[in-house]
Amino acid sequence: MVEGGIVKAEKTEFTECWKTIWKTPYIMRLALSAGIGGLLFGYDTGVISGALLYIREDFQEVDRKTWLQEVIVSMAVAGAIFGAAFGGWINDRFGRKLSILVADVLFFVGAIIMALAPAPWMIILGRIFVGLGVGMASMTAPLYISEASPARIRGALVSTNGLLITGGQFLSYLINLAFTKAPGTWRWMLGVAGAPAVIQFVLMLSLPESPRWLYRRNKVEEARSILEKIYPVNEVEDELKALKLSIETEKADEQAIGDNLIAKVKGALGNVVVRRGLYAGVTVQVAQQFSGINTVMYYSPTIVQFAGFASNKTALALSLVTSGLNAVGSIVSMAFVDRYGRRRMMIISMFGIISCLVILSVVFFQAASHAPKVNQFESTHFATNATCPSYLSASNPLPWNCMSCLKADCAFCSNEANEYSPGACLAMTKALENSCHGQHRTWFKDGCPSKFGFLAVVFLGMYIISYSPGMGTVPWIVNSEIYPLKYRGIGGGVAAVFNWVCNLIVSLTFLSLTKALGSSGTFLLFAGYCVIGLIFIYWFVPETKGLQFEEVEEMLKSGYKPKAFRKGKSKGNIQSA
Repeated sequence: MVEGGIVKAEKTEFTECWKTIWKTPYIMRLALSAGIGGLLFGYDTGVISGALLYIREDFQEVDRKTWLQEVIVSMAVAGAIFGAAFGGWINDRFGRKLSILVADVLFFVGAIIMALAPAPWMIILGRIFVGLGVGMASMTAPLYISEASPARIRGALVSTNGLLITGGQFLSYLINLAFTKAPGTWRWMLGVAGAPAVIQFVLMLSLPESPRWLYRRNKVEEARSILEKIYPVNEVEDELKALKLSIETEKADEQAIGDNLIAKVKGALGNVVVRRGLYAGVTVQVAQQFSGINTVMYYSPTIVQFAGFASNKTALALSLVTSGLNAVGSIVSMAFVDRYGRRRMMIISMFGIISCLVILSVVFFQAASHAPKVNQFESTHFATNATCPSYLSASNPLPWNCMSCLKADCAFCSNEANEYSPGACLAMTKALENSCHGQHRTWFKDGCPSKFGFLAVVFLGMYIISYSPGMGTVPWIVNSEIYPLKYRGIGGGVAAVFNWVCNLIVSLTFLSLTKALGSSGTFLLFAGYCVIGLIFIYWFVPETKGLQFEEVEEMLKSGYKPKAFRKGKSKGNIQSA
């Protein structure tokens, strides 16, 4: 899972959820209307992976400049960082409903700009707009659902937002695949996101503001009228009293730690328990991103092409598997995280991730080593002025293979009889690509034909299976449990900022790394990051399964150490965590 996470919910909570929404459909209407923001979040972060293949075909400048591809992908993440901060301010000042409506406008405007973009800079501008929407949706959708849901089913309903995020990513891959033959391909892929934004905007106009926000603004009667639609009549007064007590406690905490961001951060860092909680919370968020997950979510069709599958449609179809596995893994995590514990699931997940990344590194190394040779005659006699200039100027072109050709910014036209046999190394032009296809050959510009390609796809799937149930969802659960109550908002916010920033770094550098280190070296580098992350998780992250918030606080106050490094006998739940 990407940013946003999935909130933990008990099995009994899901059962209760179905019973409650069956009796009160209005609750589901609230949750699903707001949850479309999660769907848009997932769609707009996932759709670019397939759209990028066709943007490169339409704009030669994008195809030739790796950094431009990275900017197109990562500007949505950059926008999300500012959108989350801006969304938090709008949430507090103007309410959750208005924040969702503003996010919808940003989603719609961004989708239209991208769909009509005449040049790459317009696509980048559109990506910034949808990024702002993503950031606001990631903050506001779960908050609105949480505050407009009965307490007994809150976790289950907020969990649906997390599932809609991964569902949105899966949907984006399906839609990418559906539009591969349509005129305008990538314009439709990116423009379709405008439709759910309009639907949510219309639905939200008829829905109320969050009762919590209204009560805090002293609009008690408006809050009561909304609670009367959500709760049975005999529970409304109790809920109003609970709301009053919660808001009074919140205001008291603000007076104690300050009501502005700088004061809150200073107060948090000055508290030893919060500081130790941040060691754990930030560690898991940074480890999540540097496991390389968003290289797969944002670039998976490109990675599949690195493995030797030249066809855009084939790359998209195979990438659909990884997105589907990610969605399934999120559901698996919800079933097992309370049974096996957060720490154990993350450690097992990291071992699986490291193993898959190392194997992928070996697979890509073998693919590069066994790439088809370059046939000198075919390369020099394919057509007039067709030969790769670097190949012509090479002092000894005999050792050249397909990978040597691609590293020289040229393309490989496979052998007509067998794509694994020696082929031609040609200049990368559209005319030569068409000529290659015209001779019933395959044009390779990102990866080479390889018998190892299917192994790369298999272990890419295994990587997702290892990642999703553990490192995909658990870091968000840890961050919801590791901080003292009054610092939970600021602690989770700081950790989320680290998550977004690391996401930006990874998405902005992945293609450049593959250019500099090769696919094999890049996956090995991420495996190295994961080894460091595993060590930090083992050392800094305690087990919080089954512990009350007070017990977690007590454990951090005394200082957490892994079981193997503790002195004396462990006592009780806290010490055995």
